[in-house]
Amino acid sequence: MVNSNKGWGAVLIIILLLLLDQLLKIWIKTHMQLHESIEITSWFYIYFTENPGMAFGMEVMSKLFLTLFRIVAVIVIGYYLFTLVKKNFKMGYIACIALIFAGAVGNIIDSVFYGVIFDHSYGQVATFMPEGGGYATWLHGKVVDMFYFPLIETTFPDWLPIWGGDEFIFFRPIFNLADSAICVGVFLLLLFYRRTLSESLSKEDKKQEVENAK
Repeated sequence: MVNSNKGWGAVLIIILLLLLDQLLKIWIKTHMQLHESIEITSWFYIYFTENPGMAFGMEVMSKLFLTLFRIVAVIVIGYYLFTLVKKNFKMGYIACIALIFAGAVGNIIDSVFYGVIFDHSYGQVATFMPEGGGYATWLHGKVVDMFYFPLIETTFPDWLPIWGGDEFIFFRPIFNLADSAICVGVFLLLLFYRRTLSESLSKEDKKQEVENAK
């Protein structure tokens, strides 16, 4: 039987994170031009960039395949989350999976819809639902990223082989709230729920084996 309190807790986490993620992305998209930045502190910027690929700007596969892969992954994670609530797992563990699920959904929304509902941001502030149509077709939208933390900015000494004289920035990747949710969820899983994760996956494997044997 589904635990209603844990189920609603997971739903609340997902809804709140999706709302914050999308409101922030829409504000960025409708108030800033691409590569425009706002300095919050010397080590924290709101820097508008668009990511056609994986988290933190890594692009390793075609956009359509990536979007479809994300959708399939979200369906799997969503089903897994439902089974966790149904089996009354610890709320902390459920919350971690809910964070990962919400983060994945947040970036899928960009990929599926943003190319159609916004025009481009090159040299202009994008318009919501432009008359001339969006900058891409369905499933080909780009993910909006904005958090930039250049905690250390320096230059490698000239005597250093290969990298001598090159600029060094830590932390260089630009990311969004959805990326953060995924990373926090995974980090907490590995830190506090590694045994629970392995046990839950092993139970699913055994269940599958029994079903296949029938």
